Amino acid sequence: MFALFSPSCVPIRSFDFTYKTLVTSRRSFIEILNDEPLQFDRWAARGPLAMLPEVRFDDFRIGSQFWVLKRKHAHVVARDRRIWEKFNMTCLWRGSCFPEENYFPTLLNMRDPRGCVPATLTHVDWTTFTDGGHPRMYEAYEVVPELILGLRNATPRYGDDGINGSDWSVVERSDLFLFARKFSPGALGPLMGMASTVLFNDSAL
Repeated sequence: MFALFSPSCVPIRSFDFTYKTLVTSRRSFIEILNDEPLQFDRWAARGPLAMLPEVRFDDFRIGSQFWVLKRKHAHVVARDRRIWEKFNMTCLWRGSCFPEENYFPTLLNMRDPRGCVPATLTHVDWTTFTDGGHPRMYEAYEVVPELILGLRNATPRYGDDGINGSDWSVVERSDLFLFARKFSPGALGPLMGMASTVLFNDSAL
């Protein structure tokens, strides 16, 4: 498996639990969303017809840039040139241009949608966000055991398009978050203080 994180991500389960969850999965975990707000604006950010014919609007997807890919899907990404050339074009409207959130879900949805669980395993709180479009950042004073346990108990959002959303094996899934973000640099102390008792203790309640 190949996983992408940011410096503000932290694990919220033990290494053994995370390892077993990922290596036993037959699918990649990548958020693949359709019919999202401003989806057309993102597709047309490089020009009204710039993505055609390689990427039709109906093929365009949105998702978190924090994913876990199986080896075969990592190969798909590494070998791709045709689709990436479209996403690598200069954007005319930078406020609608987020290739890291569009390229991977679009490519894998076009190549192997049923080989992916359309959800991210990294929890992010978008209920509050900054003017720059960033999600909530947890500060040191907020980092208590109850926070971590609450993040563990949250439920991922699954893609809702016709391919993945109607797939019974996705509809009936209940995957667990393995990671969470964003944590401020100052949160490192409290996180390390509860590492053995909470973060890496899967039986913590």
